[in-house]
Amino acid sequence: MEAIIEFFKSMGFMNMEWQQGLMILLSFFLLWLAIKKQYEPLLLLPIAFGMLLTNLPHAGMFHNELWVAFLDETNAAYHSYGTIMKEGGLLDILYIGVKAGIYPCLIFMGVGAMTDFGPLIANPKSLLLGAAAQLGIFITFLCANWMGFSPAEAGSIGIIGGADGPTSIFLTSKLAPHLLGPIAIAAYSYMALVPVIQPPIMRALTTKKERAIKMKQLRPVSKTEKIIFPIAITAIVSLILPDAAPLIGCLMLGNLAKECGVVDRLSKTMQNELMNIVVIFLGLTVGATATADTFLNIKTLMILCMGIVAFGMGTAGGVLLAKLMNVFSKEKINPLIGSAGVSAVPMAARVSQTVGQEENPGNFLLMHAMGPNVAGVIGSAVAAGILLTMLG
Repeated sequence: MEAIIEFFKSMGFMNMEWQQGLMILLSFFLLWLAIKKQYEPLLLLPIAFGMLLTNLPHAGMFHNELWVAFLDETNAAYHSYGTIMKEGGLLDILYIGVKAGIYPCLIFMGVGAMTDFGPLIANPKSLLLGAAAQLGIFITFLCANWMGFSPAEAGSIGIIGGADGPTSIFLTSKLAPHLLGPIAIAAYSYMALVPVIQPPIMRALTTKKERAIKMKQLRPVSKTEKIIFPIAITAIVSLILPDAAPLIGCLMLGNLAKECGVVDRLSKTMQNELMNIVVIFLGLTVGATATADTFLNIKTLMILCMGIVAFGMGTAGGVLLAKLMNVFSKEKINPLIGSAGVSAVPMAARVSQTVGQEENPGNFLLMHAMGPNVAGVIGSAVAAGILLTMLG
């Protein structure tokens, strides 16, 4: 009888606190968004399931206290994975790949292998639009710092404006790992809402005449240019910002494997098997950081609100710079492509195409918008490098 009583006492139902129950319900909601609404399902689904697992009472898969001790210089566990390896659960062990910056870099490798930088090479001015769209990162950083967040926390919140989930996770894991759960969920949720968030801002900042501007067809890009580009970008960016080297290096390695044409097996592995495996591990472990004690607080609500501001300012920055460039340029740029400077590839470029065709059905902006779009991927990695250098 005593054994039966102890069995019932050990049940999760008997040990669940209301905060854990609320987080489990929230994980159900995120699973519904991923499956039913298809909001970034490849990452939102494992993140939501990781949130479910970490909040199950006595499941013992993730121990936030072990990682708090690991990050505390005064604790004996500092600079040693030994305690985590001995006492940690499944998700603790997998989380090492996040903390060491392995998973985001491997995902960037896969992204690079799937990305065509041709539109950016054909129209180098697109790089400026991608840079301007990072405006949201730095404005949000200043706002978050003013609102009472530490500089490291503010930098992690600001990077949401880059619309780049892996970069957000990479930077936050270095600067403010205790905010990883809410920042990752905000970043991927808002990335899925780009078609909802961006169009009103784009229309408000442009006239009908500007939205109807037709752009000339892009010039063909040679194979040699496509091979030199990732090598040159890696060297230049890494020499200027060494902290950005892991992300930029992996991104460009993947792209070089795609463009050189001699390692098709490696390129396909980066795009498919490797990418899929890492996405599963990354999603589960990021979701596992969303425990009740770290997620259910006023900071999380503030992060979610500032995430929208970051996206909005990034969109506005790209559009406004395109308008400014038109003042000095003979060949007019459709300002709508500036909004694609946030690195939600290729969703942001498709939004530019959709809004442009509303004014002029014969207008095809997709390839033009892909230039700022892929430039935004580089831009967000560079922004992360700047913040890591300044605040790390």
